[in-house]
Amino acid sequence: MIEGFVVDLGGTKTAAARVVADRIGDRLQAPTDGQAGLEAQLDAMAALLDRLGYRAGQPLGVAVAGRVDAAGRWHAVNAGTLERIAGEPLLDRLRARFGPEIALRNDAAAAALAEARLGAGRGAERFAYLTVSTGVGGGVVLDGRLLASRDGLAGHIGFVSSSLGDDPCGSGRHGTVESVAAGRAIARVAGTPDARAAFAATTPRAAAAIDRSARAIARLCADLRTIFGLDRIAIGGSVGLAEGYLPRVTNYLAEEPALFRVELVPAALGQDSALLGALLPDGVER
Repeated sequence: MIEGFVVDLGGTKTAAARVVADRIGDRLQAPTDGQAGLEAQLDAMAALLDRLGYRAGQPLGVAVAGRVDAAGRWHAVNAGTLERIAGEPLLDRLRARFGPEIALRNDAAAAALAEARLGAGRGAERFAYLTVSTGVGGGVVLDGRLLASRDGLAGHIGFVSSSLGDDPCGSGRHGTVESVAAGRAIARVAGTPDARAAFAATTPRAAAAIDRSARAIARLCADLRTIFGLDRIAIGGSVGLAEGYLPRVTNYLAEEPALFRVELVPAALGQDSALLGALLPDGVER
């Protein structure tokens, strides 16, 4: 059972909450300043935690967008978010400011672990969580253990190649799944202000943008099934859980040979997944 305080710092918003008996209690959030440096980001976390009654030394889990290496250094991996985060000593600064009881990991990895143990992945031995939102990310949990790497890159599955496009990606690569399937890509192709507007539109252009995204995600799921032998993938995120999106992905996955199909389910924990996963015991393979 997990209890304590948690922070989820994403590319657009930062949330903080108290966790009681594996459940989110009081919760607050504020916009993330993508141009802020490390100390300003820590100040923003502290302001939310203070309002929740957190006191230094209490258990604290922190999940952040970007890459967290084995030394606890924080690296932005998308040029469009967290512009001043480049190898910052986040874990050391968290401990200096809040005390030694700190758990730190990437936000999508935290969400994957929470879904595996508390949500849609329960009962699956080989499981992946895939978030389709402003970007595309996720994590892989094999036999209950989160797959990770010393450089923190493992699990950034949105940065693998897609045959459906060759546009530049914020990662520095071209033709990635994120550059094709993420909310930003949907809006660009649909000609709408954002992905939400694309889903609300009834134009052929918007439908094509959403279909292109869903096809790319279906191919990614088949690839993950091939590499890891997965038996279930949960899909979350604002795009992934949008009405009608998962059925599209499921239909495109059905076009793959039977061997490469995998059970697809909606993520069960919603916006709480990264918060809960931030405090879960590590159990990481390196």
